[in-house]
Amino acid sequence: MASMMQPQIILLKEGTDTSQGKAQLVSNINACTAVADVVRTTLGPRGMDKLIHDANGSVTISNDGATIMKLLDIVHPAAKILVDIAKSQDSEVGDGTTTVVLLAAEFLREAKPFIEDGVHPQNLIRSYRTACNLAIDKVKSLATSIEGKSLEEKKSLLSKCAQTTLNSKLIGGEKEFFATMVVNAVIAIGTDDRLNMIGIKKVPGGNMRDSFLVDGVAFKKTFSYAGFEQQPKKFLNPKILLLNIELELKSEKENAEIRLSDPSQYQSIVDAEWNIIYEKLDKCVQSGAKVVLSRLAIGDLATQYFADRDIFCAGRVAEEDLQRVAAASGGTVQTTVNNVIDEVLGTCEVFEEKQVGNERFNIFSGCPSGRTATIVLRGGADQFIEEAERSLHDAIMIVRRALKNSTVVAGGGAIDMEISRYLRQHARSILGKSQLFINSYAKALEIIPRQLCDNAGFDATDVLNKLRQKHAHASGRLYTIVILPQPN
Repeated sequence: MASMMQPQIILLKEGTDTSQGKAQLVSNINACTAVADVVRTTLGPRGMDKLIHDANGSVTISNDGATIMKLLDIVHPAAKILVDIAKSQDSEVGDGTTTVVLLAAEFLREAKPFIEDGVHPQNLIRSYRTACNLAIDKVKSLATSIEGKSLEEKKSLLSKCAQTTLNSKLIGGEKEFFATMVVNAVIAIGTDDRLNMIGIKKVPGGNMRDSFLVDGVAFKKTFSYAGFEQQPKKFLNPKILLLNIELELKSEKENAEIRLSDPSQYQSIVDAEWNIIYEKLDKCVQSGAKVVLSRLAIGDLATQYFADRDIFCAGRVAEEDLQRVAAASGGTVQTTVNNVIDEVLGTCEVFEEKQVGNERFNIFSGCPSGRTATIVLRGGADQFIEEAERSLHDAIMIVRRALKNSTVVAGGGAIDMEISRYLRQHARSILGKSQLFINSYAKALEIIPRQLCDNAGFDATDVLNKLRQKHAHASGRLYTIVILPQPN
């Protein structure tokens, strides 16, 4: 009776919903597989694009797994982990976001019957970790290194990596054209890890083949005051002055107060304002620079002043573009025009202002440091150019990763089938339940070739049986699914 009178102990806030046990595990697995089903059909060269319309009314068309996962408004806490997996893969590797989501969901799907039969999750996790370590070791043994190869051989292999990435993208029809462009851009920046050293500028109009690579920096012409028409639009080997100051007359603040005892003093104050700006402009000219760029405004007075002295100027240049010009030309951004020495000035072989579509671009090419490149993208609709930019981002990331890690493996489901075969073979040597768990892990890896077949309209069962037969022999470990391009 006394025990019945004891007050109830409340550990959680009132109204908190708690759910645990086998039912909740199965619910989490179902949520994750439901999310994977959304991106499943985007995998491979015959993958379909998704059209996503959000609450703000903006429409995105993409088959990039990370983009789709970010745009999906997922509320289930377990399913959100798949979004984090896709984001992590996108930031670290750049491509393969759909693949990692599918693999994660398939591992869970294969584990589901064991959970329902009462197997403890720790037993599954232990076997999955063992299988994972075995798979990693096998991948390393199958990898091909690009170390020690000539530049042309390396470029050829990197181009194939980029083409594999672009295969499933909207611009897959021009994959050779863009793959070469991407490889040249990544090699141009060398060992610099900053991705923003490769600029991608979008210009609507024209077709994909009108896109081009600038071995240097290109950015859209900034707002200009009257007088810019008289400035030269092309220089050979010019000196470049980079500034982070305003070159225009600034009016006094509204609450400023100046008391004068003599009306003639007013003119001296006005003259002082003009003298300050003219002194700055004189110092810019004396530096010997023929191109003056500033992150802040360059006013109409300065524009006309530079035009009279055959100097090109551009104000309100984006911070990112200014930093890329500094990296490429060897210059340094200055916060003052005092004591501007030659060491802080940049240079390039050719500077020109060029018409691209309906826009004018300032192009710096043949830069001495050469640690930057710019891809100017052309295309019809804005949606198309946006997706092309995402595709090139993935290709750039993959080529950088290949250069850094210097090992690659066969794609198209070949590596998945080979690891699956290896794990099945290894499982036969294991006693106990672990044999079943590692077999389920091996089966889950086959989701990649299976989904490639499904998306291409093939009979997945028939194709996978043929692949298993080929991979059963030592000479068949590189057999993969080949999907020929559709005729135009």
